[in-house]
Amino acid sequence: MAKKQEKVVVPEKPQWEIKDRSYVLIDQAPLGYHLRTQNVFVFDEEKGYEREITYSRNQRTIFVDEMKGDIRPAHVWFRDGYLFVPKTNVTLQKLLAAHPLKDKVYYEVDNQAIAENTIDLLELELEAMTLASSMDIDHAEAVLRSEVGSVVSKMSSKEIKRDLLLFARTKPVLFLELASDDSLQLRNIGIRAVERKIIILSDDQRTFSWGETGRKLMNIPFDENPYSALSSWFKTDEGLDVLKSVEKRLNS
Repeated sequence: MAKKQEKVVVPEKPQWEIKDRSYVLIDQAPLGYHLRTQNVFVFDEEKGYEREITYSRNQRTIFVDEMKGDIRPAHVWFRDGYLFVPKTNVTLQKLLAAHPLKDKVYYEVDNQAIAENTIDLLELELEAMTLASSMDIDHAEAVLRSEVGSVVSKMSSKEIKRDLLLFARTKPVLFLELASDDSLQLRNIGIRAVERKIIILSDDQRTFSWGETGRKLMNIPFDENPYSALSSWFKTDEGLDVLKSVEKRLNS
């Protein structure tokens, strides 16, 4: 019995999408840039050899060996670094897609990718702004301090809220990262405690002590930021008791 032959499915070539297209120069934006369209060769992988391409308004193909009759070369100009080609001029669009200078001298604007990126950014901004608007003042101060520094200690709660919302809108990715950093709040508590002299940081920045009694709380490891070390120490059993006491004094 003869073996049944399996049908070979040849994948279809992707169809050319009919649409308006825009192109932008990469590194330069002169008043006018003329794209070379004469003596331009590209390698045709399907045929296995180089073929000459050109742009002619009276031809429906960009390949010279497929053109019929007179060839009337047309100029391709970028004005102010930009070129718009309507969907009715598919021939020029195909030349620009095949040209060896594509993605070297110019690129095609991907409006869909731009739209997707814009949506992603807007969603991030919305998430950041929503979180900022509902954030309690202590957490807000901790996040904002990492951005503006010690000046936050002199700001009113409304100023903190305002600047926090602006921070969330302009730098949503950084804001969300800082907002989810649990050690950030502990650092802020430590800074506020030192500012109010509840805790004392020694002049050589080697130890933290109680402000009232001078009793040493902890040694700061060499080459470590004092407040990073303190926030880590707050998470220990001994440090947790101190943290609770500090928070009560800060809120009193």
